[in-house]
Order: sequence, then C-alpha cells, then structure tokens
Amino acid sequence: MSSKDRTVALSSGSDVDDISNDIGTMGISNTNEISVAAAACDMSTSKKEMIFSGKMDTSCDQKLEHTKTRDDIDICGTCTDDTAEESCDNCGKEGAKNTCNKCKMVKYCNAACKKKHKSKHKKACERRVAELRDIELFKQPPQKEDDCPICFIRLPLLGSGKKYKSCCGKVICSGCIHAVIIRDTTETAVPLCPFCRVAMFREDETDGGKRIIQQIMKRVDAGDAEAINNLGFYYSQGMYGLPRDFDKALELRLQAAELGHKNAYYNIGNAYLCGRGVDEDMMKAIHYWELAAMKGDAVARHILGAVEERVGNKERALKHFMLAEKEDGYSDSLKEVQDFYSKGYVSKDVYIEALRAYQKYLNEVKSSQRDEAAAAREDYKYID
Repeated sequence: MSSKDRTVALSSGSDVDDISNDIGTMGISNTNEISVAAAACDMSTSKKEMIFSGKMDTSCDQKLEHTKTRDDIDICGTCTDDTAEESCDNCGKEGAKNTCNKCKMVKYCNAACKKKHKSKHKKACERRVAELRDIELFKQPPQKEDDCPICFIRLPLLGSGKKYKSCCGKVICSGCIHAVIIRDTTETAVPLCPFCRVAMFREDETDGGKRIIQQIMKRVDAGDAEAINNLGFYYSQGMYGLPRDFDKALELRLQAAELGHKNAYYNIGNAYLCGRGVDEDMMKAIHYWELAAMKGDAVARHILGAVEERVGNKERALKHFMLAEKEDGYSDSLKEVQDFYSKGYVSKDVYIEALRAYQKYLNEVKSSQRDEAAAAREDYKYID
C-alpha cells in the first residue's frame, strides 16, 4: 500500500485525529513528506501551499550549530572569562547574581543593568536560546511505547495495532484483543475486556455508545491522560452520541497535554494547522509538534522533518527522520531516509543504520498472535 493511499486506522480507542493520508493537498512536492497532519483540515489547496511555501519563516530555520559553553563564547564583546561567573556583564561590579532568564549565560547586579545591557546582549541571547532549544529538540525520546499489559510485548506505533479500553484504562495490543474475542465468543455471548473482564460494548449496539462514554468519564474523573485525550477525539469526531465540538476537543487535549500526554500535543498542533477550535497558526502548530516530538511522538517528529525538508534544511530534516525511525519504527521516516540516500544526501552507512534500527523495532513488536489478528481483520494491522 502506497503512502498516499494509506489512511490512519481509527477506532473507538484511537488517539489520533481523523486524518487521511492524501498528503498531496499539503502543497508539498514529495507526497511522503507530511503523512498525517495536513488532511485534518479543510483548507483550500492554495492556502495550504501558502502555509508550507519555502518562504515561510519558521522557528526551525536556524541550523543546529556546535553548542558553546560560557567559556567558549564572548556574549557581547564586553565580557571576559575571568569575570563572567561573578561580575555584572554591564557595569563590571562584583557579586552579580541576577542571571539572564533566557540564555542563562550572563549575570547582572540589578534589573537596571540588565535593561541597559539588553541591546548589546539581544542577538547573542537569541542565538543561545535557539541552541538550547535544539539540544532539547534533538535529544533521544524519553521513552518508547509501553508493553501490552497482557502479553508484555512492546506495543506497536500503528494505531490499529492497539486499542484503549475505557473500562480499565489499559492500552492492549490487537493480538491479545483478537485472541480473547475468539475465545469468549465461543464461551459467552458477549466478549469481555482482555484485562479487566468487563463486557465490551460496540457503538452500533443499543446504548453501546452511551455506556462507552460512561466508562471513559470515570477514567477522565480519575485524571487519566489517555482517557482525556480520547474523549477529545470523540468530541472532534462527534462519536458515541457526542456533538462535534472542536472547542471542547481542544480544551480536553490541552488538559491531557498538561498531564504529559505526547499525542495530545500532536493533536493540538493539528488543531492550529487546521483552525479547529482556534485560528489557523502554523507557527503554533510547529511549536506543539515540537513539544510532542520532545515527549516521544514519532508522527509529530516526522512532520517536523517534512517541514524542515520543505524549507531546505535537509540536515535538520534527517535528524528528525532518523529519530522517528530509530526509536519508534515510523516507516514513513525510513522511506524519507531511503529517498535521501537515493539522491546522495546521506551515506550508505547512515541508510544501513536506519534499516537495522527499523528491523530491531520489528523484532520487538512482532508476535504470531498479532500476525493472526492482522490476517483476520484489517483494523488489527500493526505493521505498515
């Protein structure tokens, strides 16, 4: 299945927006570049091309440079290494303790000196802030996907390979869900949750959607970030009898993001891209995708790589693609690395490194039970 034809598999437990992969409408030349976020919105082609034009000034335009320490850099030409740690960088008095709250590189004796020195320090401060931001942005993700609580095998990245269960708040792999459904339907009339053994409801059943909402509201009241983010998804799609309410969806996702949910940051970025519950704002979309990527969201990381590639920053784009592919097995990022290699942008060693990392991911998520589930139902597919 080609990247263009692929659609994001969604279910009652899906934690991503209703986003198709018809990415050609993004105004990006390579149809593999921004595989998920763009189709979430109903913008015209011309507006999308304007947003993603190479002329766009983004926070990603600055190249990642060698990180300098205080001993390496003369912030404004008036500071010396001998006095940097203790002297005011404006007047030179000893005992300065008021540090620049942005770059953390210079000190002042008081707010007045800080204000006077601002014009001299501004450019160096902005440069250092950008460097610090890049250090955080390109760190290895904090964690991989959790293991399935039933089979204890790593959960796949693909949304159709796992489901959130509102009854117990667990994310369970499709292999375990399918195996239990097959077993339970031969023993009882109603399949039970593989983890907590509560009856599973379907939206098309009488009052099924209402019961699902009742279950997830209990998890929301308990402060479950996954449940809060999923409830936001239900509102964004108008599922289970809920009205389609983008404002409410955004409110819930902001709440989930405050609790550290990485996919909530990603969905907030999509909301700003598409103007759902907020005004369209590409800069804010990138900001929230960056927050999602720093939390370990591979799809957001891939989109950042696509944006960087579109504005000509191939070095930064490659860093994003490699992180998304190496840590989280995101196949679209592997395809981008392959494309870079075919065009001579990266060496064979880099491409081999990417291939080996993806194989490692496959080895961690594959199981015969999951293969059986994927063969039985398309919505149990767990590998692209």
